[in-house]
Amino acid sequence: MQIYIDGNWFDKDEAKISVYDHGLLYGDGVFEGIRIYGGTIFRLKEHVRRLYDSAKAIMLTIPMTAVEMEALLIEAVERNNKQEGYIRLVITRGVGDLGINPATCPKASVIAIVDDIALYPAEHYEKGIKVITASTRRNSPDALDPKIKSLNYLNNVMAKMEARQAGCLEAIMLNREGKVAECTGDNIFYVRNGVLITPSGDQGALKGITRDVVIEAAEGIGMETRAVPTTLYDLYTADECFLTGTAAEMIPVTTIDGRSIGEGKPGPETSKIREAFQALIRNER
Repeated sequence: MQIYIDGNWFDKDEAKISVYDHGLLYGDGVFEGIRIYGGTIFRLKEHVRRLYDSAKAIMLTIPMTAVEMEALLIEAVERNNKQEGYIRLVITRGVGDLGINPATCPKASVIAIVDDIALYPAEHYEKGIKVITASTRRNSPDALDPKIKSLNYLNNVMAKMEARQAGCLEAIMLNREGKVAECTGDNIFYVRNGVLITPSGDQGALKGITRDVVIEAAEGIGMETRAVPTTLYDLYTADECFLTGTAAEMIPVTTIDGRSIGEGKPGPETSKIREAFQALIRNER
């Protein structure tokens, strides 16, 4: 495995960063997770745009252009001869001193890792998963906007720990008004009376690229889609439910907080959308 760090390529065991890097010390940086299908980087431009938007929001200057970044990621996939896999692209504030002041970091660091990823066991994609609602609330946009894909994921990590303690693989996160935002690493969708619905972006969710692809796929097969403020009641009484994310792709949810969703198994609309989603991926390879 060849890992890129600031202009150089390293074997996995040799890839290292400084203990003075502010990404390590303070979670000061941004990242992207990107899928590789058939040797092609899926929605590369969209991911790179989101990366640069996140960096701009925290006043982090990435030391290369977006075009150069795209070329770097294509090279990373080629060097690793990866046909199906995952890219983790990390931009840290860079090396500074032990104080919090970002001005001590003269240059951001760029790290690109190409590897495999399996967020959930394979059988759950057919059977569905159980989720709970976390007591940990989603970060508020007036503190740190969740649209920023920051290296500081502690908010999500704490909610994930709640899920694990409850014997579940994922947890729903609410915003401070009690509306559904997203899950710890995925966007959430539900089906009600044949309509595909997802929480609106102003409720504290990351603007998911897979989320957008799923909406595109659903509309492509004639489904009506809506993005609206969502409550737990909406989820509990939904006909079907599923999660989406770059790593997760699409995974059905069959139980929320002990309540069966629909018939307690993946529903027919979810299957149709998943087929359309996979077809869209194949067409872009």
